[in-house]
Amino acid sequence: MLSLASEPPPLINPTQPSVPVSYPIKTLEELESRSYFDSFHYPFNKASVPVIQHGTTSSDRPQLLVCHDMAGGYGDDKWVQGQGGTNGRKAYSIWHWHLIDIFVYFSHNLVSLPPVSWVNTAHQHGVKVLGTFIVEGDSGEERAIVEKLLETEESSQMYADRLTELALNLGFDGWLLNMEVTLMRSQILVLKTFISHLTQTMHSKISGSLVIWYDGVTVDGFTIYQNQLNDKNKPFFDICDGIFLNYYWEKDYPNSSAAVAGDRKHDVYFGIDVFGRDTFGGGQWKTHFALDVLRRGDVSAALFAPGWVYETKQPPDFQTAQNHWWSLVEKSWGIGKHYPRGLPFYSNFDQGRAHHFSVDGVHILDSSWNNLSTRGFQPFLEYKDNSTLNDIKVLVNFNGASYGGGSNITFKGRLNKGNAYFTTRLFHGKLPLGNSPLYFTYSVKSKADSLLGLILNFSSGAWEKKSVLLAPAKVDHLSGKFSTVVTTRQLENLGASSEWTIQESSISLSEHTLTEISACCYRPDPQIVKLDDDNTSDQSTASVEYYAVLGHITVKSSEQKSNFPPSSSWVVEGEHIKWTPSSEDSKTVSVKIIWKLKDGIDSTFPKYNIYAKKAESASEFLGVARVQAFYVGDYAVPSGSSGVKFFIQVCDVDGSSQTLDDSPSLLLKPTT
Repeated sequence: MLSLASEPPPLINPTQPSVPVSYPIKTLEELESRSYFDSFHYPFNKASVPVIQHGTTSSDRPQLLVCHDMAGGYGDDKWVQGQGGTNGRKAYSIWHWHLIDIFVYFSHNLVSLPPVSWVNTAHQHGVKVLGTFIVEGDSGEERAIVEKLLETEESSQMYADRLTELALNLGFDGWLLNMEVTLMRSQILVLKTFISHLTQTMHSKISGSLVIWYDGVTVDGFTIYQNQLNDKNKPFFDICDGIFLNYYWEKDYPNSSAAVAGDRKHDVYFGIDVFGRDTFGGGQWKTHFALDVLRRGDVSAALFAPGWVYETKQPPDFQTAQNHWWSLVEKSWGIGKHYPRGLPFYSNFDQGRAHHFSVDGVHILDSSWNNLSTRGFQPFLEYKDNSTLNDIKVLVNFNGASYGGGSNITFKGRLNKGNAYFTTRLFHGKLPLGNSPLYFTYSVKSKADSLLGLILNFSSGAWEKKSVLLAPAKVDHLSGKFSTVVTTRQLENLGASSEWTIQESSISLSEHTLTEISACCYRPDPQIVKLDDDNTSDQSTASVEYYAVLGHITVKSSEQKSNFPPSSSWVVEGEHIKWTPSSEDSKTVSVKIIWKLKDGIDSTFPKYNIYAKKAESASEFLGVARVQAFYVGDYAVPSGSSGVKFFIQVCDVDGSSQTLDDSPSLLLKPTT
């Protein structure tokens, strides 16, 4: 995560050790030779999070595909372990995953391999990730690619096998095929073999995988965008999992295409260029107009380049504009994902970018960073226009202290006096409850008597609905608002900052489903507002200042407890160790640290915090690893020092982490 240089070195020789990056494959020769698997960077680019089903399947409803196209690709997102320097929390990001079904990483390279950070965060939220294979234009270079790719059926199958191998080993879910070239009739036949073989091999190797065809070249061999499903592009649609139609469609095309697709109408993705380039509806802030038409036509949608909000610097700022734009998408398209759906469930609301970092409420880093792989489950916060008279503002806050990662949810504003309270959704869930109780833990910072509770909404098979308020103080004045009020108990926050309070509670509701988690802002007792001297104050509308911060939420059953192996259970090794004189006072060390359990059992822990400790100095946080490897580049060690000790702090799925003293470690001593 934290780079010790403001900019990691450029990728010159992929076989040599350097700060890990994600990068594309640019030639067929490189694809055929499988040279990517010999790269130093390959092990760092393997996704560690399988796609987790949080929604319905594609046959049940229209799907929302989002095609990422950001300034040529491989920008801030290419740094596997995170980016230091100035970008950090200003880097581009998507956090409205509950609206998305498929994410495509697109660039104008031959083979766009999705950066592992996107794959991990998308998979966590149940979103499939596709890479892109693209050949566009009719220059000499593109013609040579076409001739080689489609020379024979055997050659096309070989390249399809190579693409399948990449997806399988890197852990993503499929391919968008974009051929915008001129082909001969004989090449069309081989192209079909390529598409069909890729689809079949992907399905045989990766469950739930997808191969989607872009509306480029037609069966006649010309790149003439059809903008609808018809006899010019349906033969390609018939041998893969879907088609991404070009953007120039008209209002009646969804209905006619659905008729052509028959029972596969949800596999037809109508493109919408968010930049608004000749797209139906105009894109930009009118993107939802096109979505409305597609929704009525019961077909799927493909949003191309939603980074328009970021690239064009929409006011007032990226965070606000992004929330506003996606709120329009939600209003038109609806929520596609629901979580929690399984246990344990943990979120620290981290967006994977910030200018500080915390672990268990302890502030351990003051530096700008960007690592999407570290983010927690993203909340379903509703966008509220600041021009409205909402008393409490709710935001993911990068500036305030965080309990874990680099952000929190902040609630601030004015709360009406008396029995008033304010609620806002955090998550929409579909979590069936068994006979065991659910345990809830959450961390809070607040001012004065600003209290923050959780509202849990449940449903049963008999359509019975219940709302339960978990409240950190007695709330008789709100008891009539909920089915049940449960008073939480405050835990001792062992090893963490005293600024945070940890609230805990449990609830048993067998045969019910947890459908929503919301926050509840309130005060312990009705407020008495002092009248102005002229007695003109309206007590019915008077309000008082409110401020509270939510740091994390954990939901788990009683059986789910972290059991960290002792440090003696791990083997930790250093590879590519290089000590370099830096000055008279220091040396630098570069090393690839790898670790594994001695018994050979694969680790199920989701991530590891990496620290370095020199002599008697305090431990220094270096970053987060999602695989069992971390590269340290040019780390400064004082001359005459006995060395540096690297700690691998093991973290569990419930947000808990092993103490550093009990964590596996590696001691490196300088060479003479």
